[in-house]
Amino acid sequence: MSKKDDFSELAQALIDKTITKKQLLERARQDFSLIPLLLEGVGSPKATVRYGCSKVLMDLSEECPQKLYPHIDLFVDLLDSKYRILTWNALAIIANLTRVDVDKKFDAVFDKYYSFLDNDYMVTVANVVGSSATIALAKPYLIDKIVDELLKVQYLSMTPHLTEECKRVIAQKTIQSFGLFFDKIGQKEKVLSFVRACVDSPREKLRTTAEGFLEKWS
Repeated sequence: MSKKDDFSELAQALIDKTITKKQLLERARQDFSLIPLLLEGVGSPKATVRYGCSKVLMDLSEECPQKLYPHIDLFVDLLDSKYRILTWNALAIIANLTRVDVDKKFDAVFDKYYSFLDNDYMVTVANVVGSSATIALAKPYLIDKIVDELLKVQYLSMTPHLTEECKRVIAQKTIQSFGLFFDKIGQKEKVLSFVRACVDSPREKLRTTAEGFLEKWS
């Protein structure tokens, strides 16, 4: 069977729901030769195929990043996708690949990656924030730059898709992210100042997250 036939069979199985994303992930774990088919699937015009393959690739990037690292440039290109879900998945995948980034390819796209903190959509911003601890732990020499970028969330502009309450959710996620690598942060006082400013937030979860952080780290 040709590669084209293999892809057509895989795509049809996702469309017909004769294979689930969970089952496809299990197959990919056992046979990494499926990765090129999954990458092809990300470009499918069919949403079921596109997002199914993208989700499997995201899960694989967490479990075995070295298998996807040769394709990191493709995931960087996906940051500019017209489909937001593909952008969100690419943000997570790229962060996972920093753990094996021997060629420092992430370093070259650092500014592009963190430009998504200035996105109109809360979920996009939250994905960058949520992935930042993974990057910081993989590349500790970038921690100061990452901290500077994350602290910018307090100055986010509101949009129809990023309300004041959304900004509070992002602040909460930022504190949680800082908590995963705070012991490695040099500019601790800057972070503590940001967290202290959240203690009086009208959002209860943000208040309790800030209070818990300060109790642990200050």
